[in-house]
Amino acid sequence: MLRKWILAIAIALLSALTLSACSTYRPVDESFHKVLTEPYRLDAGDRLRITVFGQTDLTNTYNIDKAGFVAFPLIGSVTARGLTPQELEASIAQKLRAGFVRNPDVSVEIDRYRPFFIMGEVTSPGQYTYVPGMTVQNAIAIAGGFTPRGLQDNADITRQINGRVLNGRVPLSDPILPGDTIYVRERLF
Repeated sequence: MLRKWILAIAIALLSALTLSACSTYRPVDESFHKVLTEPYRLDAGDRLRITVFGQTDLTNTYNIDKAGFVAFPLIGSVTARGLTPQELEASIAQKLRAGFVRNPDVSVEIDRYRPFFIMGEVTSPGQYTYVPGMTVQNAIAIAGGFTPRGLQDNADITRQINGRVLNGRVPLSDPILPGDTIYVRERLF
């Protein structure tokens, strides 16, 4: 009788633990995946190749600083955070047109994307260079693969979208974005 009672308590505790582990999971916000199909938005850490045709002194690579600005000759700091490369082109051209260059033809290309971060149950957690088209699985491979305790079904991603920080649990085939933080959880058994 005592044995059955202990077994019933053990099963109840195991069920409670299993359900509590699932209670932290929430479906991802709609904007979490919608941002994957939108134009790329610049942010701190991106390195840009800015070309002003016919102006070799202005053509160079520029970094977006932690405040979200690009320090550009003649016109000073230009806001880049949250803009698409085409919007930044128009902003720089407009400022150059205001007394510095008659008809500026500006091109902005991404020279290097800001890094992504990976932590948890991977062999070498840390910061890595983002390559367009990367998936969670690619990121885990770059970080040396799973540890023996790593959960190999899905991963958690923390992503900043329009100033909001969102978390989502995604399959390993999901694409990642520059600046994402990937967390590989530990498996239970």
